[in-house]
Amino acid sequence: MHKDKQTIDVHILTGFLGSGKTTLLTRLLQSYESQGLKAAVVMNELGDVNLDGLAVESDVPMAELLGGCICCSIRGDLSMELKLLIDQHMPDVVIIEATGAANPFEMIDGVTETSLYAPIELKSIIAVVDGPELLARSRSGGQTFKLMKEQIRCASQLLLNKVDRLEGDERMQAEQLMRETNGYAPIAATVRCAVDEQWLEAIVDGDGGAVRAVSDEEVAHSHSQQHSHDCGPNCEHEHHHVHESHAHVMSLTHFLTGPVDSHAFEAFLRALPDNVYRAKGVVTFSDSETASRFLFQYAYKETDFIRINPQGKVNDVAVFIGEHFSREAVLRELHALEQMK
Repeated sequence: MHKDKQTIDVHILTGFLGSGKTTLLTRLLQSYESQGLKAAVVMNELGDVNLDGLAVESDVPMAELLGGCICCSIRGDLSMELKLLIDQHMPDVVIIEATGAANPFEMIDGVTETSLYAPIELKSIIAVVDGPELLARSRSGGQTFKLMKEQIRCASQLLLNKVDRLEGDERMQAEQLMRETNGYAPIAATVRCAVDEQWLEAIVDGDGGAVRAVSDEEVAHSHSQQHSHDCGPNCEHEHHHVHESHAHVMSLTHFLTGPVDSHAFEAFLRALPDNVYRAKGVVTFSDSETASRFLFQYAYKETDFIRINPQGKVNDVAVFIGEHFSREAVLRELHALEQMK
C-alpha cells in the first residue's frame, strides 16, 4: 500500500468466538506499523465493555461499538463510526474486528454504505476458523454451525487456526468442510494465527484477495433469516430484529465490586457450563502481594491470564458469551466470589 493512495483500505476480521481474531489483529497492526502506515480499528463487542481493545496499543485510533452486533442492533452505527474515524485520524487502513456472532453479509452492507460518502475500499474479508470447534459443531449441527459456515462462505481469505490441536486426518476434514462452503478463498493453516510474512505483506499491500461478489440470492437469503425479538436491556433500536444464525447467542456483563481470590476465580472458570464458550475480562486478585490486575481470556475450557497495567480508568469486569446459559447461576457464583474474605 502506498501512502499517497486516494482510497483507504478496509479489512473485516470475522470468525466465531474464541477463534483468534484479536491475535491476528495484533499481528496485522504490527505489520502496518513496520511499514510506516497508520492503521485504525473498529472493534465490536456483544458485551458492554471493550476488553479485546486492551490488547491494542493505545496510540492506535479505535472506535468501539459495544452492547450489540454490527450486523444487527448497531449496524447503523458502523457507517457513522467509520466516517468519524476517517475524518478525525485519516488512517491509511481500517481494520474491523466484528463480534464472533456477526453475520458478514450484513457487515458488507454497512461498510459499502460508508463508501458512498468516504474514500474507502473494502479489500478483504478474513475469516479465522477454529479448526477443532468447526469439526465439533459440524457433528452436532445447529445454529452456531450455520453461522460459522456463513462466515466462511463470504471470506476472501481463510485461516484454519489451532491446527496443532487437530489429530490424524482432522485437518483434512476441516479443510474439506471449508472448501465445500467456500471454493474460492485460499486457506492458510495456522497456530495462534502465525501467518507467514508473504501473507501479511499481501494484506498490507492491499492485495488480500478480491472480496467476492455476493449474489442477490444470498442477500435475499440473509434477510429472510431476520425475525422480530426482544433482545434485552442493552437493545435500544426501534425495530427489534436478529438473524436466526445468531439469535441463540447471549452475553452477560458483570462489573466486579472488588478483588477476588485467584484460586477461587480459576475454579469458577473451570466449572462454567459447557454452553458458556467464551469469557473475558479484567480482574484484580486479592491474594497477590501487589494486588495485580490481569486480563483473562476463556474459550472452551481453556483460560489464559495476562498481567496488565491499564492506562486510564479500566473497571474490573467479566463478560460471558454463550448459548442459553443461566445468567442467574453465573451471577450467583460471581457474588459468592465477591463476598469471600
